[in-house]
Amino acid sequence: MRFVTLISMPNEAGNKAIKDGSLARVMQTTIERWKPEGAYFTTMNGERTAIMIVDLPTAAHMVEFAEPMFLQLGAKVDYHVAMNANDLKDGLAKIPR
Repeated sequence: MRFVTLISMPNEAGNKAIKDGSLARVMQTTIERWKPEGAYFTTMNGERTAIMIVDLPTAAHMVEFAEPMFLQLGAKVDYHVAMNANDLKDGLAKIPR
């Protein structure tokens, strides 16, 4: 299932992760492992934030995706189910008229 994920790090934890190299390491490992459709980096609510569009095979993979960020970066991870244009088209075709 496709998700838009928001990964936000409190500033203190983000500062530490930059200084010790874990931020770059965790992001690179995450990108290599999950091969996101897109990976973007910005700020939200004053915190460093990564936005990744990932396809997770099952809900159980949500744990595998998020735990490194929880444990190594002190991050918050939010998931939002997302459709692409084909998913929307297929869904709309199933609505009774």
